[in-house]
Amino acid sequence: MNFLAWTAATGGLLLLMSLASGWIHRGPVTSFGLYLFAGVLCGPWMFNLLQIDIIGHAELAAHITEITMAASLFITGLKLRLPMSAHAWRVGVRLAFPAMLLTVAGMACLIHWITGFSWPLSLAFGAIVAPTDPVLASLISVNDARDDDALRVALSSEAGMNDGSALPLLMLALLLIQPEAFQLGDFSTWAVKDVIWAIGGGLAIGYLFGRVIGVLATHLRSAHEDVAPNDFLALALIALSYAAAQAVDASGFLATFAAGVGLRRAELRVTKRFPLEELPEEKRYLPAEALVNPNQRLTQRGGSMVKSVGLVVSDALSFGDTMERLLAAGMMVVLGITLAHHWNLTGIGLGLLLFVVVRPLAVWLTTWRCEMPPMRRLLIGWLGIRGIGSINYIAYAWVHGLHGPQAEQMVDMALTLVVCSIILHGITVTPLLNWRAARQAARAEHDET
Repeated sequence: MNFLAWTAATGGLLLLMSLASGWIHRGPVTSFGLYLFAGVLCGPWMFNLLQIDIIGHAELAAHITEITMAASLFITGLKLRLPMSAHAWRVGVRLAFPAMLLTVAGMACLIHWITGFSWPLSLAFGAIVAPTDPVLASLISVNDARDDDALRVALSSEAGMNDGSALPLLMLALLLIQPEAFQLGDFSTWAVKDVIWAIGGGLAIGYLFGRVIGVLATHLRSAHEDVAPNDFLALALIALSYAAAQAVDASGFLATFAAGVGLRRAELRVTKRFPLEELPEEKRYLPAEALVNPNQRLTQRGGSMVKSVGLVVSDALSFGDTMERLLAAGMMVVLGITLAHHWNLTGIGLGLLLFVVVRPLAVWLTTWRCEMPPMRRLLIGWLGIRGIGSINYIAYAWVHGLHGPQAEQMVDMALTLVVCSIILHGITVTPLLNWRAARQAARAEHDET
C-alpha cells in the first residue's frame, strides 16, 4: 500500500469509528478494543499489511507513549475538582501507593515461582503490569469536573498518581539486574533521588506550573477581553511541566498530573473570589467552563474573570481530550500489529491471577476500615485496566538495558497481559457500571419511599 492508500485507510477507520460511536458505547467492546482489532487485522496474523515490533523501535515507542501518558494525566488532573480533603482523594492515595506496592510484590512473587525468573527481573515484571492506565480508563474515570462519583474519583486519582510508586520500582529492578555494578550506596541514592525527590519534586513542579500559568492566562484573557480559542495552552502546560520535572530528575508523569490539578485549583480560586450572585444558586458553584455561554452576559465585576478562566479550562480540556484519544488510538493499532511477535500463553494466566486475585486482594487490604461499601471495594479491585502505561514501562526498560532471552519472554508475557486487560475489562466495564447505576437508583427510590 502506498501513502495515499494508507491515508485513505486511516481516514476510513476514523470515520467509521466516529459514525459508529453510538453503537460502540452501547456495545460490549470499547473503541480501544476495536482499534486493537484493527491492528490485528493489519498485522502478521491476518492480512500482513504491516510489520511493527515495539521492542525493535523501543526508543520511539517510549517517546510516543510518554506523550500520550502526559496528555492523559494532565486531563485526569484537570477533571478532578473535589477538595483535596475529600475522602475519594484519600482512597486514591491508598490505591496509588500501598495497594500498588502490594500488587507489584504479589506479581513479582508469582512470576518468580511460576517461571523461575530472577528476583530483579520478576520485580521489573511486577512494576510493569501493576499500574492502572489513565489513558484507556475513559469509561471508569471522571467524566468532567462536575462528576464527584466516589468510585470514579478514586480510580482517576489512582491512575494519576500510581506512576509515582511503580516507576521507581522498575528503576530499582534495572539497577539490581546488574548485581556486579550495584553497590549499597546505590540503594540510598535510589531512595532519595528516584523515590522521595521524584515524587515530591514532580508534584510540586507540576502544581506550581498549573496554578501560576492558569492565573496568568486568566488575567491576560480578562484584561484583553480575549474570547478566541487558545488550544495551545494545554500543550504548553504539558510540555513545560514534563520537561521541567525531567530536567531535574523528578517525575514527569506526576508533574503533568499535578499541572492539571494546579490549573483546576486556579479555576477554583477565581470562582470563589468572584462569586456570581446574579446567577441562580444551583449554577453558582458549577465549574467555570460550564458557565461559558455566548448568550449569557455576566455583568458582575468578576464576570469577566470567571468567563476567562472558563475559556482557559475549556480550551485545555478540548485540546487535551482530542490529543489523548488520537494518540491512544494509534498506540492500540500498533499494539494489535506487534501482538503477533509477542503472544504468550503464560501471560494470559498471569493476567487472570492479577485481575482476579492480586489486585482485588491488595485493594481490599489497603481500603480496610476506610468507610467504603464492600461492593465498591470489589468494583475498584476489578476495574484496574492496564494499557499504554505498561507499554511505556516496557520500552523504558528496554532502552535502559533490559535484554536477553528471559527479558524477551517477560516482555511477551507483559504485552499479552495488557491485551487481556483491554479485552476483559473493556467487555465487563459497561455492564458493571450499568448494574451499579441501577442499584443506586433503586436504593434512592427506596429511601424516598
